[in-house]
Amino acid sequence: MEITKIDPNLLNKNNMRLMMCCSEIGLGHVYRIMSLGKKLIKNGHEVSFFSGGKAFQLLQREFKDVNYCTPVLWYENSRGILTYASLMNILLPLPIFNIEKNKLEIKTSNAMETVHRYYDLRQQIRKKRPELIIVDGDIHALRLASRWKIPSVYITNVIRPSHDFSPIFYPGERVIERYLKHCLKVIIPDNPPPYTICEFNLGNIEDIGIREKVEFAGSFVDTTPVQGHRRHVFAPISGPYGTRAKLSKLILPVLRDLKIRSIVSLGVRDRKEIARKKDVEIHPWLSLEKRAVFMKNAKIIVFSGGHGYQKPSICIPTQPEQTGNAVKLEKLNCSILVRNQNELRKAFDTIESESKEYNSKVRELNNFSRKFNGLAQTVKIIESL
Repeated sequence: MEITKIDPNLLNKNNMRLMMCCSEIGLGHVYRIMSLGKKLIKNGHEVSFFSGGKAFQLLQREFKDVNYCTPVLWYENSRGILTYASLMNILLPLPIFNIEKNKLEIKTSNAMETVHRYYDLRQQIRKKRPELIIVDGDIHALRLASRWKIPSVYITNVIRPSHDFSPIFYPGERVIERYLKHCLKVIIPDNPPPYTICEFNLGNIEDIGIREKVEFAGSFVDTTPVQGHRRHVFAPISGPYGTRAKLSKLILPVLRDLKIRSIVSLGVRDRKEIARKKDVEIHPWLSLEKRAVFMKNAKIIVFSGGHGYQKPSICIPTQPEQTGNAVKLEKLNCSILVRNQNELRKAFDTIESESKEYNSKVRELNNFSRKFNGLAQTVKIIESL
């Protein structure tokens, strides 16, 4: 574990006790928290981290003060997240086959997971006595900050999603918006308009009543353009098991049939062997360094979630937030949204035949994104509170 060192030149009486909490659904939340946490620790702040699942494991590898809290997860299997089963699982425990452990288990209801997580966090708040709670996607921590009247900052790309979002979740959405009104700041780690990629996931912030709190900080990802050789298609598959399985079943057969030189990462950390099938090279897991090299030399990126790729892309969304991002990227002519194998095949043909136009639009978006350093701006906002 590499411990972030404190810069002695930045020590001052304004250093704070900070509590950083993130959702463990997907890894985007924890990577943002890790980047931000390293900066804040370097500036002399006392930081405690909280999460569950794989996010907790990643935090443990990088920091000393890492605390476990019960994960709250969707119900999913090898076909991905199951909406109706997830709705039932809000109140009812359900049987689920854990393929990674090869056994049948009972998934605790979301209601009980929520109760356990809330008390996990509450117990630690009494010990840590934070001066500020920084939250990335963890609604339970946001609620706790509101009830205990502890100042908070919320980092999010999603407030009111407008695509693939079931109306049955609207009441819960409005409750979350009430908590947002108690935050000191709501930080959007994305470009300001008109190039806000998560635009369709935010809703009307004036109508919500949080306009004065919202800051478009810019992406936490380095948007410096990279020059590569455009040798291959790169498909970095990530997320929970069900999401990874669903994407693998959709993507791999198409890449094999089209005979496209391709690199695929399955997001499975515990395996090391590399498989080669026709023109497709399949890696169980990639380090950040190897991932960056494959990204640099890609001509097309196939992805489901993030949007900091600086390349023409094809998006296969597996949840509403990703659909909203994909719709905006498609509107900017930087990406194509697909949902099945036929659409994926057509998308490859379209980008190959219109490569000049897609690359031009990606450069235009990147030139705008480079004006903003989301990580530095977020640190500045937090330290000004």
